[in-house]
Amino acid sequence: MPHCIVEYACELNANAVLEAVYIGTERSGLFVPEDIKLRAQPFRDYFSGAGKQSFVHVSARILSGRTLEQRQQLSRSILQSLEALELRNCSLTVEVIEMERQSYAKAVSAP
Repeated sequence: MPHCIVEYACELNANAVLEAVYIGTERSGLFVPEDIKLRAQPFRDYFSGAGKQSFVHVSARILSGRTLEQRQQLSRSILQSLEALELRNCSLTVEVIEMERQSYAKAVSAP
């Protein structure tokens, strides 16, 4: 945990964006690095009221139980890491979503 789902405009460099999200998540100090999971979903078709502004939106899904301050720390850390990319004409947003610990299930298949 966490699961970071990164939606982004397809013209952006996916590897750079994913690396920034990973670094920001790790720097939050809330997770063991090997537990951080990332997935990316590029969007070719999108529209912003401001015109063709590119975007990165990160949904950081974490198990319930963290304090508001910890969740804010995570979102700020990811956002700062994305800002360091110095993307032009790009909207950057991060949301932290709590997954109910009691109903979360996980299984790992054998290699």
